[in-house]
Amino acid sequence: MTVRVQEADFDVGAELEALTAGNKRIGGLTVFVGLVREMHVREGLHRERIDALTLEHYPGMTEKALLDIEAEARQRWPLEATLIVHRYGRLEAGERIVLVAVGSPHREAAFGACEFLVDWLKTKAPFWKLEETPAGDKWVAAHEGDDAAAQRWETKAG
Repeated sequence: MTVRVQEADFDVGAELEALTAGNKRIGGLTVFVGLVREMHVREGLHRERIDALTLEHYPGMTEKALLDIEAEARQRWPLEATLIVHRYGRLEAGERIVLVAVGSPHREAAFGACEFLVDWLKTKAPFWKLEETPAGDKWVAAHEGDDAAAQRWETKAG
């Protein structure tokens, strides 16, 4: 189990190598890497360019929330390894924001736990996002789609 909140970028290959090194019980490794996208859809088909995204958080509180989310995944699925690396600070379009990796003896558990972690990170992790756009800076509000994705896990067990 590893949870990190950091300003620096991460090397996906090095992180995965460290996560799985010596653990021969892992039969499936599922990985999600989130990136800052350049365009964002708002109000239907309207597209707005994003030049950068600034993520803010409260140190200590954020790590605790991520550990709680990770612990929930471990209760639901048989996991051998988990990794959550979440960045903060100013990130430009195309930069990595988050890495979620889950190792399990079986692929089904790895896929399910990874999807769960990503869904809950989007809605339960205490990060605040400020988008820099040509029209000015805008705080990102909660999205119904993210809430719906997370809601399905409220009653669904692994």
